[in-house]
Amino acid sequence: MADITINLYSDTQTRPTPGMRRAMAEAEVGDEQRGEDPTVNALCERVAALLGHEAAVFLPSGTMCNQIALAVHCRPGDEIIADENAHILHVEGAGAAAIAGSLIRPVTGHRGMLSPEQVTAAVRTRTRYSPRSRLVALENTANLAGGTVWPVEAVAAVAATARSHGLAVHMDGARLLNAAVAAGVGAAEYGRLVDTVWIDLSKGLGCPVGAVLAGTAELIDAAWDWKHRLGGAMRQAGILAAAGLYALDHHVDRLADDHVRARRLAEAITEAPGVTVDLEGVQSNMAYFDVGGTGLDAAGFTVRCQQHGLDLCPMGGTTIRAVTHLDVGSAGIDTAARIIVKVAQTAQPASGEAVE
Repeated sequence: MADITINLYSDTQTRPTPGMRRAMAEAEVGDEQRGEDPTVNALCERVAALLGHEAAVFLPSGTMCNQIALAVHCRPGDEIIADENAHILHVEGAGAAAIAGSLIRPVTGHRGMLSPEQVTAAVRTRTRYSPRSRLVALENTANLAGGTVWPVEAVAAVAATARSHGLAVHMDGARLLNAAVAAGVGAAEYGRLVDTVWIDLSKGLGCPVGAVLAGTAELIDAAWDWKHRLGGAMRQAGILAAAGLYALDHHVDRLADDHVRARRLAEAITEAPGVTVDLEGVQSNMAYFDVGGTGLDAAGFTVRCQQHGLDLCPMGGTTIRAVTHLDVGSAGIDTAARIIVKVAQTAQPASGEAVE
């Protein structure tokens, strides 16, 4: 197999830039768990303000942000209302059940987004026989729905409906800054509508690790209990937090470039025979496409792209995801498009490759 020279598997594949590495090397540090790391403290204060909340906590990963938030909001036996393609349902190791002792009620939304009416319909009438509806979880952007962007007014309507039923609201904001840039709004316009929200540092922002969960001071205090239970104390974590501060200074506005490149890729591969692209769904830094018409499944098509130096993410069946990020510029996107078109043009199922 050829070396991978263009990696569109995920925006998690980014590497820290030279400027980010310098900021990390020069970071002032202390004991993070005791509140003595000035760089971690600065990052938490900045993200809390960015998201319109009182406080924030620095965590190793976005999955930990989600799982701690669910545990803070829910008690064993509670139920979480979420879209049927939510990350917390499919890609977090059943953490809601294992850690919070709660189950997720999947709702068929539109491109990963729920309506107020769907939330109302999903809320349980309280009886001793059923789980207690406790939380509505939203994801912005909606990853498995194609990277779609929630309009601010849609979040506001769902949040108001949830609260009218006595439910809290959590936002999985792994790519919230992508959503804010795409929608042309400040991240706080989303953040202040929900009870807890987080941003990932290791995706489009290009940091090597980390995420920050925000909420009220009371909720973040409770999140610290769970952080400690899950082993999340990081001591001199300012080295990592410095990357986040650098990214917030240098890598937010440029997310718009990734969105343009995702669209550029999606439009270019519409020419590929047997490939179908949902252009309406390309709203941020993701382009989903179907290769069923080529005679290959997603895994087989991806292998052939890898042989030309391009890595993509097979999502099962015949669906593939390409995610743009700061490590792949416009020239790389154009090359990626040519590889996809070439593979589609020459695709014939090889022995052992699955066909749908």
